[in-house]
Amino acid sequence: MQGFISSSRAPTYTLQNFLAATSKKIYRVADQNLTISFSNGSVLAPLDDIPVSISFPTDRFRFHTHEDFQAHRGLRGDLYDVVGHLRLVNGQSLIDRPVLDEAEVISTRRILVHLQSKDGPVTKLYLWDQAAKDFYKKFTSSEDTPTILLVTTVNPKVIAGNLALSSMASSRVFIDKDIQPTIDYFRWLVSNPEIAKRVNADEVTRSETMKIGQIYAYIKQENAKEASFDCIATIDDVKRDSTWYYIGCSGCQTKATRGSSSLMCAKCGKTNVSGVAKYLAKISVYDKNDQAVFVLLGDAGSELTGKHAAELVNNYFEANQDLGAGHQMPVPQALINTIGQTHKFRVKVSKLNLTGKIQAITVTKIVSPEVLPPVPTPTEISHDVEDEVALPSAIVIDGSGFKADDADGSTSSRDESRKAKRPKHGKYNLCHSFHTC
Repeated sequence: MQGFISSSRAPTYTLQNFLAATSKKIYRVADQNLTISFSNGSVLAPLDDIPVSISFPTDRFRFHTHEDFQAHRGLRGDLYDVVGHLRLVNGQSLIDRPVLDEAEVISTRRILVHLQSKDGPVTKLYLWDQAAKDFYKKFTSSEDTPTILLVTTVNPKVIAGNLALSSMASSRVFIDKDIQPTIDYFRWLVSNPEIAKRVNADEVTRSETMKIGQIYAYIKQENAKEASFDCIATIDDVKRDSTWYYIGCSGCQTKATRGSSSLMCAKCGKTNVSGVAKYLAKISVYDKNDQAVFVLLGDAGSELTGKHAAELVNNYFEANQDLGAGHQMPVPQALINTIGQTHKFRVKVSKLNLTGKIQAITVTKIVSPEVLPPVPTPTEISHDVEDEVALPSAIVIDGSGFKADDADGSTSSRDESRKAKRPKHGKYNLCHSFHTC
């Protein structure tokens, strides 16, 4: 049995004849070095008259800095507590109260928030299972939009190269004025409005929709950071010259490597793991002005096709049992059928994009089906075309001051291979540069 009962939530007892052992170093939730265990001879008796000399703190939290979380990420060691002010809830800004879908919370079993501490950067915090349910109940039942969040015993992990915090079974969730630490933080936030507006982000997350050209312009910025954006684009083709899936570790989803007799996972450190097929498909997409290569990763592929990669791969090899172990399944019809579809994609600009090692942009979520804005007719094009094709300035969430400059980000400044493909059945064949028509 594992749980947490604070001193104010149950009677006080005396315990005799118990066992004590050195606490395990893995996933520790307290600073104590000893773990007390019951035995057959243990005697637990209520203490009605508590001596004045005995006192217990109502709550005790272990808050640590962002640097501490960084140092302990992925080590499966101490589980610390975190408190901060909310920046995003499931990708939604707190400027307008975020709307949480109960059915989605139940099906996905999680809520993703972006949390900023007093002196640290914005950090992703994944709330799972009971923690997600508790947050949903507190957030939706609160009269005012909650701004302060405290979560106990979070696990620091590495996701996509960045620090992320994840709730555990022992985690408890508090908001705004639930307990004294959140009350104190709320008062600090109210008394420091300028600091509260400042955002220090290791990773930028924007809910605004950006065009392909704007995303590439952002990548070129000198101070650009890893970022997530929404982008509306139409699927032009599915790349068939590369494998559309990978075999990942069933535990952490990292790509598994084949050993002499089993699959191994370098991240988990296990030499015999169960493999599961995951999407890693390249698709060619375009919008009104530009084209790009997107990579469908993991669940994003399932959201697009309605089929899990594991299901498609298993069905294929069951129907073709004579194929060798090293055979790769060709691109399935479920992916090919998406050609011509327009969607709002949630895309991730990674360190590999920022360093120029790869140009393909990873899709992490299919937000919704969309329709591209109509292509203007020649009579609708303004004579002052420079204003029409100039890339608009971008709003910054991380305060770094980046501006999507049209000189760097306009379509005419990129090489010819990035020119947009027009819809093959469209009415107009609009030239890539209006000046050359």
